[in-house]
Amino acid sequence: MIDAVTLKNFKGFKSAEIPLAPLTVLTGLNSSGKSTVLQSLGVLRQSIDAGFLSSGSWLLNGPFVELGAGSDVLHEDSDSEEISIGFIQDGARFSWTVAYAQQADVLEPNASFKASESTLTPFSDRFQFLRADRVNPQTISAKSRHAVSQNKSLGAKGEFAAHFLAIFRDQPVPVSIRYPEASETTPGLLSQVNAWMQEFSPGVRLDVRDVVGTDYVRLSFTYGSGVNESNAYRSTNVGFGLAYSLPIVISCLATPVGGLILIENPEAHLHPRGQMAMGRLVALAASAGIQVIVETHSDHFLNGVRLAVKRSELDYTNAKIHFFSRNPALRQSTFVSPSVQPDGRLSFWPEGFFDQWDNALMDLCS
Repeated sequence: MIDAVTLKNFKGFKSAEIPLAPLTVLTGLNSSGKSTVLQSLGVLRQSIDAGFLSSGSWLLNGPFVELGAGSDVLHEDSDSEEISIGFIQDGARFSWTVAYAQQADVLEPNASFKASESTLTPFSDRFQFLRADRVNPQTISAKSRHAVSQNKSLGAKGEFAAHFLAIFRDQPVPVSIRYPEASETTPGLLSQVNAWMQEFSPGVRLDVRDVVGTDYVRLSFTYGSGVNESNAYRSTNVGFGLAYSLPIVISCLATPVGGLILIENPEAHLHPRGQMAMGRLVALAASAGIQVIVETHSDHFLNGVRLAVKRSELDYTNAKIHFFSRNPALRQSTFVSPSVQPDGRLSFWPEGFFDQWDNALMDLCS
């Protein structure tokens, strides 16, 4: 597990160490720095995949993040032209430092660099990064044997979720993360995906089939069962919420123990109950031994995590919450970290931290 991310002169952070837990929730106002934490890990991962990180170089634009050029990632008040991203794992520190180059989108190391396999451990094939701009509902979805069969990847936009489900539909899901309220559900991945997806759209059932003679698969949705089963609907006719949430559900259920999942905006296009259920699912994944880092604007998602703690589905020590803001005087991002208590309450509520409902209610009642 990654215990912390370390940043120096990277985007909004002049120098920072951000502690992580099995489940880390990143919150804050827009452009406050929370995305930067995920982006730093995304840069390292896409640099590994492209063959750059073995020599210490960073690829700024790739499948996980698109950061532009050196001028876009150097902290505006930097006192040097060195930029560092690192992490702490099991007490050991790993760091990659590159030299600033204004127009380059591949930044080179500022000194000779040697990498060992141990530095790459958190970024094995047990890694998923799901971006905020996930794929829209599609009539058919492309296959990728390399991404899915070999790397077990859902794609940065979840574009291979349907193909992944087609290949691994019968893969057993660990007991600890199976849908808790479904006593008769079978342990296979497709069955468990269906159980969880009903939290977002009650009665829904998914199926996925090859489009014969092509390199595509077709995802379909029905409602009800038996004599009450509806006709099959194509993905484009059931809305964005199911399409956006499906890759997240699959990643939580299928990522092996010791894996790492990075998720941007898991609440997108979901109603409040669905957002809270998503928080619970992510909490169960973390409790099952998968490290999950989430960026969210949803108090409903956060409440799902808090309720999971209260119900003893996630130990309170295994959750961290960071609230990011930007300090104009210091020209850098800062954060505070209210801790989750055993009963799901928080140790304190920073100003601006999911307090808009209370503020609006006070205005309405005044």
